[in-house]
Amino acid sequence: MSDDWRTDRIGSALRGENPSVLRRLEAGFAVIGDVQFLPGYSVLLTDDPAVQRLSDLPRARRLAFLSDMDRLGEAVERACRRLDPAFRRVNLEILGNTDGFLHAHVWPRFEWEPADLVGMPVWLYPRASWSDGTFALGPQHDELRGAIGAELDQLSGVR
Repeated sequence: MSDDWRTDRIGSALRGENPSVLRRLEAGFAVIGDVQFLPGYSVLLTDDPAVQRLSDLPRARRLAFLSDMDRLGEAVERACRRLDPAFRRVNLEILGNTDGFLHAHVWPRFEWEPADLVGMPVWLYPRASWSDGTFALGPQHDELRGAIGAELDQLSGVR
C-alpha cells in the first residue's frame, strides 16, 4: 500500500483510493486511524477538502457532520465494548491544530491504559506510541475494522 493517499486523505477518499476508509457517511468519511495504540481509534474526515473548521459549513452540513461524529463514536464504542471487556469510554475531539481540514478524532479508552495516562488527554501519550511500528494500522486490525464497519451499518438505520 502506497503512502501517497496520506498526503491527500480527503481527495483519496473521494476517489476511492484511501485504504483507511471504513464507510462513507452523510457529511464525511469514517476512517480508522493510522496508529492503533488505543485499538479502535478512528477519525471522521469532512468530504470537502476546502473546509477547515466546523464553522465553515452551512448549518445543515454542520449538523450532518456532528451527527456523523456521533454515529462513528457510537460505532467505535459498541465494537470496542464487544472486543475488549476493559473498554471504558470514547472521547470525541475536533481540534484542527495540525491538519488544515475539518476532522474529528474518536478515541476509545481502556482500563488497561497506564495509570498516569488513563485519565489524561490521549495527546499526552509518549511520542513513541505514535511512531512505534507495532501500533501501525495493518492486517492485524481487520477484525476491528470489520466490527466498527458493521456497527456503522447497523446504526445507519437508527438515525
